[in-house]
Amino acid sequence: MKKTYLTLITLLMVSLLAAACGNSGGNGTSGSGDNKVLRVGATGQSYPNSYKDGDKLVGFDVEVIEAVADRLGYTTQWVNTDFSGLMGQLETGKIDTIANAVAVTEERQEKFDFSDPYSYVGVSIVTHTDNTDINTLDDLKGKTVSGVLGSQNVKNLQNFDANNEINVRTYENRDGAQNDALNKRVDGYVNSRNSLLAEIEKNDLPLKFVGDPFHYESVAFPFVKNEKNAELVGQINEALAALQEEGVLTELSEKYFAGEDVTQKVE
Repeated sequence: MKKTYLTLITLLMVSLLAAACGNSGGNGTSGSGDNKVLRVGATGQSYPNSYKDGDKLVGFDVEVIEAVADRLGYTTQWVNTDFSGLMGQLETGKIDTIANAVAVTEERQEKFDFSDPYSYVGVSIVTHTDNTDINTLDDLKGKTVSGVLGSQNVKNLQNFDANNEINVRTYENRDGAQNDALNKRVDGYVNSRNSLLAEIEKNDLPLKFVGDPFHYESVAFPFVKNEKNAELVGQINEALAALQEEGVLTELSEKYFAGEDVTQKVE
């Protein structure tokens, strides 16, 4: 009887030890071997960066991070919410990174480690084609421009408008900001030029650009600063470099941005 009890106890201890070894803890990517998971956030409402085609999440940024993850042996696990919510989840470790045109800024670099840039954008403003009196950025003085809450596009506009001569109205998502411009409830809408161009061409929208881009920025994948993520960022940079050399990034860009290559830095 004693031998039986000892055997049962030994088997129980072995089982508990095996279960403990199979679990991963702490922040960052989870799993090991064939079960590595990269938790990625996206709004799913940002054409052509991340958006829904039926029930499927697609877009330029989506395909780039999935190509990177596949090369590194990770499964991509997606989380969709508004942009400000994504940034909050990133800070608290609920997701590993964001694939949704996240601009690299000095303020963000204090909190996050960024991968190498995978695209470059110019920030622009569009207005309804009926607004014949708005043709230059100076024409927006005293007018109202919409943008997405928490986005770098809004911050760039506020920095550009140093004298606070433009009224900025923010929205939880891109659809709300764009629809108010389309319905002439606001005088303009700020976003990246390439995204605006793709949206206008896809849906034949009655929007026109107001002057040239007033700001240029790099887009990359952000990660919370820690030792584990530092190693992962290095691996992602190697994967991005390989995908660029193989022409995959350019091909994806031309697919989603009306034939334009946003992976080349704007001089």
